[in-house]
Amino acid sequence: MSKYILVIDEGTTSTRAMLFTPDGKCHDSAQLELTQYYPEPGYVEHDAEEIWQNSLSCIQDVIAKAGGGDKIISIGITNQRETIIFWDKRTGKPLTKAIVWQDRRTSDICNALKDAGHEDMIHERTGLRLDPYFSASKIGWALKNWPELKEAGDHLAVGTVESYLIFRLTGGLHISDATNASRTALMNIDSGEWDDELCDLFNVPKSILPQITDCVGDLGVCNTDVVGHAIKICGSAGDQQAATIGQACLKNGQSKATFGTGAFILTNTGTQSRRSKNRLLSTIVWQIDGQRHYALEGSIFVAGSLIQWLRDDVKLITAAKDSEEIARQLDNNGGVYIVPALSGLGAPHWKADAKAMICGLSFASSKDHIIRAALEAMAYQSYDLKAAFTDDGGEWSELRVDGGMVNNSWMVQYLADILNVKINRPDFVETTALGAAMLAAVGSGLYKDLKEAAVMIGDTTSFTCTMEDKERKIILEGWQKAVDFVVAD
Repeated sequence: MSKYILVIDEGTTSTRAMLFTPDGKCHDSAQLELTQYYPEPGYVEHDAEEIWQNSLSCIQDVIAKAGGGDKIISIGITNQRETIIFWDKRTGKPLTKAIVWQDRRTSDICNALKDAGHEDMIHERTGLRLDPYFSASKIGWALKNWPELKEAGDHLAVGTVESYLIFRLTGGLHISDATNASRTALMNIDSGEWDDELCDLFNVPKSILPQITDCVGDLGVCNTDVVGHAIKICGSAGDQQAATIGQACLKNGQSKATFGTGAFILTNTGTQSRRSKNRLLSTIVWQIDGQRHYALEGSIFVAGSLIQWLRDDVKLITAAKDSEEIARQLDNNGGVYIVPALSGLGAPHWKADAKAMICGLSFASSKDHIIRAALEAMAYQSYDLKAAFTDDGGEWSELRVDGGMVNNSWMVQYLADILNVKINRPDFVETTALGAAMLAAVGSGLYKDLKEAAVMIGDTTSFTCTMEDKERKIILEGWQKAVDFVVAD
């Protein structure tokens, strides 16, 4: 008898497959790291074939742990968004490297389109900003600069990561769920269709794009020649939308923040898409039976990747978990601030060419102050977003947090102190994968809707503010000076 939902969680730094029981418990998992390529400053790439082979290996691993493919009810997929892959429809093989969401190579293209007056139209139709973050300019650049794509002719397929995985798993189904499609800057989020004018603006033929689908339902069946079993794919959503679902932010006004490679805060706005006055994004959070639900989103490009950078490149720490104990040993940051614009600044600044900065150093500073400043930057960036959400009418009464970084309890407490709101952290922090499992559970008929599927969500731990207003004000003044310097540069 089938008893597990298999989730593929294809992230920026790793690929995982996880087994969930219908009550939301994680039974087992497999994980492989994903290689990062930086061929030039501002360029970030992945090997799309490595993405596929890692996914396939992890899938096969957990199927074996489940006791065979007949034990799998259905598959849910969640993925790094905006990353774009180009492949040959005949073989499914990638034609080039994947261009990752962090990539900034199209900054000049985006700036030229801004100068030409296109940003307001793009924002109105897509809910997004004109920024290299989104897929459209990446696709247009690749079609112009990579001859392999021109040579593919009518056999060229383009899609985000979930689209590519579904194509490979099913042996040829070219679809994309509405949440991922809404992050390309090619989809009109009110009509739910690819937009002809946007495709023309970015020089992207509609013929190479996937069909847009719901997030649940019949999303294909795995080819038995690929994974050995004809398992149904019944759920799909971008990672931040999946985390919003996995945190049960299913009502208008409920908010979550995911601290992973980047940090992403979403507030549910119901069935009406809202445009921000403060450079937040409007995005589709899920689509079921053709009914779209929306969210406002603040996107921070650098979060956990900053700690990874301190560990792997600067070598100030040997393990990410060491940062918590180091931060606890200091009474304060010693006046040291980090503005982590290693991939530019996201919301609410949207400055693609911004450079990171460490400021406030003196002979009294140590590497520990820099490490603590890196953790503090998560709270300060979130504070800037809180102000933008509040001005847009989306004030947070509480914030539900998840992602790898929130295992650091010092960081979560500091977040509560700086934001001055209640923070709820689930005991099972992998809510992105859980959200994909919930979608697959609804898509395969285990639950009638997401509200019913919310029984899969477990217990939480709360953090409340312990900081005095005067102290918070002084700390934030220091942060604001640092940010102003970077934004003005």
